[in-house]
Amino acid sequence: MSEARNVERRVSGPRLIALVGPFQSGKTTLLECILTRAGALSREGSVRDGSSVGDSSAEARAHAASVEANIASVDYLGDRYTFVDLPGSVEFAHEARNVLPLCDAAVVVCEADERKLLALRTILRELEDLGVPRFLFLNKIDQATTRIRETLAMLQPASRTPLLLRQIPIWQSGIVTGFIDLALERAFVYREHAPSEVVEVPAGEVPSEKEARYTMLERLADYDDELMEELIGDIEPPRDQIFDDLTRDLRDGLVAPVLIGSADAGHGVTRLLKALRHEAPGVARLRARLGLPDDGPAIARVVKTIHTAHGGKLSFARVLRGAFSDGALVKSAKGEDRVSGLSRLMGLTGSKQGRIEEGDSIAFGRLDHVSTGDAFVDAKSGAPAPAAAAVAPPPPTHCIALSVKDRKDEVRLAAAMAKLNDEDPSLLFVQDQEAGELKLFGQGEMHLRVALERLAARFGVMVETRKPAVGYRETIRHAVSVRGRHKKQSGGHGQFGDVALDVAPMPRGEGFAFGETVHGGAVPRNFFGAIEEGCKDALAKGPLGFPVVDVAVTLTDGSYHSVDSSDMAFRTAARIGMSDALAKGNPVLLEPILNVEITTPSEALSRVTAMVSGRRGQILGYDSRPGWEGWDVLNALIPEAEMDGLIVELRSATAGVGFFTQKFDHLAEMVGKTADAIVAQQGEARALAH
Repeated sequence: MSEARNVERRVSGPRLIALVGPFQSGKTTLLECILTRAGALSREGSVRDGSSVGDSSAEARAHAASVEANIASVDYLGDRYTFVDLPGSVEFAHEARNVLPLCDAAVVVCEADERKLLALRTILRELEDLGVPRFLFLNKIDQATTRIRETLAMLQPASRTPLLLRQIPIWQSGIVTGFIDLALERAFVYREHAPSEVVEVPAGEVPSEKEARYTMLERLADYDDELMEELIGDIEPPRDQIFDDLTRDLRDGLVAPVLIGSADAGHGVTRLLKALRHEAPGVARLRARLGLPDDGPAIARVVKTIHTAHGGKLSFARVLRGAFSDGALVKSAKGEDRVSGLSRLMGLTGSKQGRIEEGDSIAFGRLDHVSTGDAFVDAKSGAPAPAAAAVAPPPPTHCIALSVKDRKDEVRLAAAMAKLNDEDPSLLFVQDQEAGELKLFGQGEMHLRVALERLAARFGVMVETRKPAVGYRETIRHAVSVRGRHKKQSGGHGQFGDVALDVAPMPRGEGFAFGETVHGGAVPRNFFGAIEEGCKDALAKGPLGFPVVDVAVTLTDGSYHSVDSSDMAFRTAARIGMSDALAKGNPVLLEPILNVEITTPSEALSRVTAMVSGRRGQILGYDSRPGWEGWDVLNALIPEAEMDGLIVELRSATAGVGFFTQKFDHLAEMVGKTADAIVAQQGEARALAH
């Protein structure tokens, strides 16, 4: 594989780099270091005191955690980079799903903490599946207590790709004071918040350096026959060949290089930037990964939507090919828009641009027909609008019901929620007509809390929240025969309807059925439809206070008046008769049962099964998760009433990585004190409503 020497290491043109990693691994602090080291900031801010470029939203400040993608562009040694700091919390993971496919490379910020390995594995798996080249930045090295080889052995199970150690720490009196770059064979001594100082490799570290370097070269030789021959022949390979191999193997996803440092102290940041500069691929490689030809009209894809208080809608997009200018007409699958401003973002602020080239990542102003995930082209090219490529949002795992504190805000609420959903497609706002509730679905308790904080701060809409109503139903156990009669005389034409009904329970899930066995024209056929509607009217709320299901009604007899009978009269008579039948048919409460599929690390399976049992769940079985060693998928039936807070408990039991999907399975009879309490509570609610 001698072609490795022909690799073009340094790529010109803008690049998009993701900063990812487990919760509280130091990503935002690393971003601050990068911006300062590259000269974009004169003074480094702090996450702790709320002065960082990242996490600058009010919600992030309030919770001291990343709750959305933070974007910052910077020039370094003549090259432009846009860094996207992505949240580590699984509740905000959807922020990454449209960003990562458009990134040239990712820096995975991690630490020597076994408790975060499950989260690290999930992150690395997504990058591997997307084919995104990735560096690992082993953070907090100044707090290390174990040798680097032990740390690497601990981290390796999280990655299907071999981790390639590029640097080893220099220890002095039990403290890491610098590092040795194995490719450069140079030593660097850390300086607080400044580039490290180059020094001679300490004599005491030479054996460790030689051993670690040979291990690195052996791994590279797995993909380079010429290098393998040089190692066997005890020939020192040229440095350029080593860097060519490092570059190619990173871009091909054969290795994940590991660099070390400390974001808090600014250690290792310069070497990280230089590795990105020389080894990270550019937009041409991204086009190949996406299957996009090099030739064609200018095209960009939106990775995040932002609604600003004064600047309107911004569509943050990656230009995959060609160039765009302010004022250009662009076309997407949903329509045409004229670009109203191009802004290079730095946290919450932006600098105006007149024109941008391919590879750049920029905020386009006022693209009303474009959503997150959509692609658009230069309209003047005449090219057809590209198909949308948005990543489907994850299924919701948590729900709250809400109502506005001030009725005049009802209209504003819908408009505000539409904008929040435009920014965050993993939010789902639903008007449940049957329950008479507005429901907000999301990825967890914190996810929904942040959404409501934005609703209040940005749109001035204050809401009250509560647990959503459970979709209880009721049915009857016994068949009954009843008569429904409606007669009213009030001058002129009166109202008359008379029906005889047989009402019987049906098998669960059958719904409602209507039939007739009327003989001799006792009830004219033209009234049958009104009678069926009257029966359905009574099903809306049964004697226990809930919608009625799984009953069959047969119209057997009745009578009519040639003048006073009407559709409305027979509909009313049927409703009266049906209500009487439901009360006499031994009504019983039904509760919805959900089929829940829980994905969990195997080590947490016993805790998850106990969790399910504690929620009146029935475990159907479990199996290994396909393609995920050490993970299981558990299937269970759980009452809908027991689902509240399940995701919170599950994440607590699985170090934040467990998740579930749910779907309706069946309705089950519910009797006893619990059922009596639910019926009584429903009765109290009805009394208060009246």
